[in-house]
Amino acid sequence: MKEIDVFWSFRSPYSYLATPGILEVQKSYDVRVNIRVVFPIALRSPDILFTKENLNKVKYILLDWERRAEFLGMPHAWPSPDPIVMDIENSTVSSEQPYIYWLSCLGVEAQRRGLGPGFAAEVSRLIFGGLRNWHEGDHLTGAARKAGLDLREMEASIGDGASHRDEIEENQRMLADAGHWGVPTFVIDGEPFFGQDRIETLKWRLGQMNLAR
Repeated sequence: MKEIDVFWSFRSPYSYLATPGILEVQKSYDVRVNIRVVFPIALRSPDILFTKENLNKVKYILLDWERRAEFLGMPHAWPSPDPIVMDIENSTVSSEQPYIYWLSCLGVEAQRRGLGPGFAAEVSRLIFGGLRNWHEGDHLTGAARKAGLDLREMEASIGDGASHRDEIEENQRMLADAGHWGVPTFVIDGEPFFGQDRIETLKWRLGQMNLAR
């Protein structure tokens, strides 16, 4: 069976917007979809992020992703709290990151259990879908359950997270080897398709490969 690697971040609004398409590809094509969690660019390359040019890109993304969500008919609001603790105006990323490492390790564990796409879809809907304090109460427990997972079991398997972070580092190397740096990026047979708006192009390629179910 062909495999599609989806390089994906829990802090990327476009990764969230890609989730319906990811699930559709998984359902409609004879492929295995792997969610390859990577850390946000704010952690991977903060020196690159905080340039005048890229700060303008950030401002554009904050405008565009909401417009794109409206176009797709998806609920949307900037996360509260933000999965990354940072101060964009002062160009700083906190050394304390209570959310993103936790979320990313959970994403790796979900993929190890064969349920990465569903978990990514349910959790990102919490984070970007307008729910305040998505990290509190039983919100994540419920999202995991909808994806067919038990949050407590996942957290127990993660332990100190060392092997999960190693896998995330390997995912980041794989993304670079595929010739890209951004998320979401879809890769099949070494060919990358970058962006939520390239899912239709990916489906066209899958059709050429006679992979439709």
